[in-house]
Amino acid sequence: MINSRLPGKRSCVRKMLPVVALLVLFSTGATGANHVTGSVRNQSRGEPAAGDEVILIRLGDGMSEEARARTDAQGAFTLNVQRPDKPHLVRVFHQGVSYDQQVSAGQARSIEVFDTATQVQGITGGIEILRTGTNGDLLHVSDLVEITNVSSPPLTQVGEHTFEVYLPASAKIDSVMAAGPEDMGMMISVTPVPGQPGHCAVNFPLRPGATKFAFNYDLPYHGHVAFQTKHAYPFEQLAVMIPLAMKFSSPSPAFQILATGNSRYQVHVVNQVKAGEGPEFEVSGSGALPPPGHQAKTQSPSLLPLHPAQPALARTALPALARIDSPLKQPARPTSQSLVLVGVTSVLLAACTLLIWRGRKARSLSAEPTVAPRARQRQRSAA
Repeated sequence: MINSRLPGKRSCVRKMLPVVALLVLFSTGATGANHVTGSVRNQSRGEPAAGDEVILIRLGDGMSEEARARTDAQGAFTLNVQRPDKPHLVRVFHQGVSYDQQVSAGQARSIEVFDTATQVQGITGGIEILRTGTNGDLLHVSDLVEITNVSSPPLTQVGEHTFEVYLPASAKIDSVMAAGPEDMGMMISVTPVPGQPGHCAVNFPLRPGATKFAFNYDLPYHGHVAFQTKHAYPFEQLAVMIPLAMKFSSPSPAFQILATGNSRYQVHVVNQVKAGEGPEFEVSGSGALPPPGHQAKTQSPSLLPLHPAQPALARTALPALARIDSPLKQPARPTSQSLVLVGVTSVLLAACTLLIWRGRKARSLSAEPTVAPRARQRQRSAA
């Protein structure tokens, strides 16, 4: 009788196993959906970042802290999610600098952090775009600057003067924005250098990768303005973008017109700008530059911006974003507006990069040793 009942029990157990497995899977999924896990690695030392503070921030109507933890000896962390239906941001503090990644409940993230130094070797300028247009008796300028940190080992440069900018002496700063390599934009402030009008210092960490700044300012305008450029770092390229109705002139023969495929604005560029005083130029006439959204629609497909839906970098579009490197004290809206620097600068980055690449290719070809015709013929025959 015992032997006759065993098959029935075994059959019942076999039928219950899928149900139990499904319950376990559901329980694990439900638990994971209420957590955010991840690991933090110190890329400067090539090891896990132990003891770093990690904060989970809920995005939406402002920024709200939901959870806080510290990484263990392996750099791992787990954060409880209170509102799984909302987008979140994971913020890791390492040596006073924050590193952010957007995340959803149930996801795992691997975050890179870097040691800090006040002076870092390997920081240089990428592309600077001066975007101008008239507004009555004012000339509004958006000076967009990309700084690249290629330090090895990778380090983050911090300090009171991490970056210095030279604006016209009569510039009245309207707003300043910055975006680190993680593309989170924020409002920042600048500190004027005493006794040097237009010379300002920025206290914003230069993390490994590309950091973008936008200095928005107004100049008194009476039909023309002369610019004397000056840079703290050498730049790959300087571009001046003005309405088609305005005129551009420069005593420097290095400037050339960049073909953009757009009939509403013109771009003049110069390559390989050295540190210190750079080329002079003057803009005259009047004209309002169309917003970047319009430019994205009218330019050729090869020049479409990476984020065409983002708003223009103008006074009416500047969000009041919280300082990424400071505690959560003021509300912010890190939506598509927080990527505004990326959207604006990418309008010209593709064309500028292509021009730089062509210049480098031309220089490399000119540097190659010439081959005699007979030797070239023998090479072709051997091939």
